[in-house]
Amino acid sequence: MHDLLPLDLTTAPLVNRYLAAHPPEVSELTFTNLYAWRKDRPVWVVELPETLVFLIQTPEGGATKRLVFGPPVGFLPLATVMAHLSETVVGAVRQSAASVAGLEQTAFKVASDRANSDYVYLVKDLAELAGRNYAAKRNQIKHCLRDFACVFEKINATNLAECRNLLDLWCDLRHCELDHNLSGEWQALQETMSNFLDFGLLGGLVRVDGAVAAFAIGERLNQDTAVCHFEKALPAIPGLGQLINQWFAAHCLGDFIYVNREQDLGLPGLRQAKESYHPTHLVEKFTAFRTINTPA
Repeated sequence: MHDLLPLDLTTAPLVNRYLAAHPPEVSELTFTNLYAWRKDRPVWVVELPETLVFLIQTPEGGATKRLVFGPPVGFLPLATVMAHLSETVVGAVRQSAASVAGLEQTAFKVASDRANSDYVYLVKDLAELAGRNYAAKRNQIKHCLRDFACVFEKINATNLAECRNLLDLWCDLRHCELDHNLSGEWQALQETMSNFLDFGLLGGLVRVDGAVAAFAIGERLNQDTAVCHFEKALPAIPGLGQLINQWFAAHCLGDFIYVNREQDLGLPGLRQAKESYHPTHLVEKFTAFRTINTPA
């Protein structure tokens, strides 16, 4: 049995060392993301030869059987990882195309996971909104700026508390207490804001008439790509969502070529919104589950 360590702040140096040496492509594989969602989705780490693996519980929540979460970080291919962890692991989720390549020739069935595929955009496209494709976005932003006094700030130690207040207001408006997914997102954002400075995150906010009304939070994913983890805007202000999207790209993501804006979760409205920004490509994701029993 391999030693499984629960992901927490004590494992951050180990995780970040591997991610720095093997920069990820899928949005899930940042310490921020793994840590922020750990109460809703507990994560364990196991170190194999020159490879770090993240594990989560099966959907049934079994205590002894787990799933590989995201591609292995290091040199071992997924098939080898599965063989190493055969006594513990029954499948893998949030896998990249590269990580599942050739796995269908083993004892695993591979399937596309479109709902969790990441949308990747050119930062320049989101920052400039140039051309006919973005005419509607520019128009919404124009009306927002005409009707409201909007000012951008980067998130820092002095305005984090105001972002927390907006989060609580957003949660009240959405009745988070009645929706497990929304309450989980609230918790993940609370964790992220608590560690915003220590984790070296990127963030921007929009004030409307002096009060924080929108914010976005992200970080570096790899050398040329940032990832946007969270974006919130008061729904009562038309065009504010489009504005924080543009200003976050323009003012916070200048060091990157691309921004990964994560998945649509299979929600039709969210899919339409993400497609309306014309991604350059999707980071396709896959699942893999054992189809026959293999010797441990």
